[in-house]
Amino acid sequence: MPVGSTRYATLIDPEGFRPNVGIILSNEQRRLFWGRRIGQNAWQFPQGGIRADETPLQAMYRELEEEVGLCPHQVTVLGCTQGWLRYRLPRRFIRRRCGPTCIGQKQIWFMLRVDCGENAFCLDRSEKPEFDAWRWVRYWHPLREVVYFKRHVYAQALEELAPLLYPEHAQRPVRPTEPGETDGARHGESPKPGGRHRAPQMASQLRQRRR
Repeated sequence: MPVGSTRYATLIDPEGFRPNVGIILSNEQRRLFWGRRIGQNAWQFPQGGIRADETPLQAMYRELEEEVGLCPHQVTVLGCTQGWLRYRLPRRFIRRRCGPTCIGQKQIWFMLRVDCGENAFCLDRSEKPEFDAWRWVRYWHPLREVVYFKRHVYAQALEELAPLLYPEHAQRPVRPTEPGETDGARHGESPKPGGRHRAPQMASQLRQRRR
């Protein structure tokens, strides 16, 4: 999918899915950024909707800055999924009286390498932060903790993007057979809290960088 050139004119498609991007950040040890949603005991990767005037790549850079505080020059895009990955929302989360009904998300997932130090991370860059803490975890650990209705999409994204982080197949971590038996389930680092002071919202838009 030409993520740098195709624009999406509608926010919810005819089937009821909202276009969205997911972001997997990796460090030099090939550990993954794992964020705790603010005020909740719930963990996930950064993600967010694609606006009507954005490409998936532009949306990814915007969400990256809003949720993690990183700019394009601080990461390298290793690749993305080749098609939409979809998940449905549980019925109790579907709002049927608020315009077009959204039944779930369809996502393009990006794998990024972090090229800066941890001090560059800023979880309160936007007015409504998504995370209040984060930590590095092993590759398959997210399948243990992500909310149940997103688990299959996480598995699909991690499976498809694994060769980008582990081009040498012999060293690639084996996907566990059960969600509760994930690789490194007890080896995530201690959570790193977000900043105490709200950073001013940046007025300039993220520049688009293609790789």
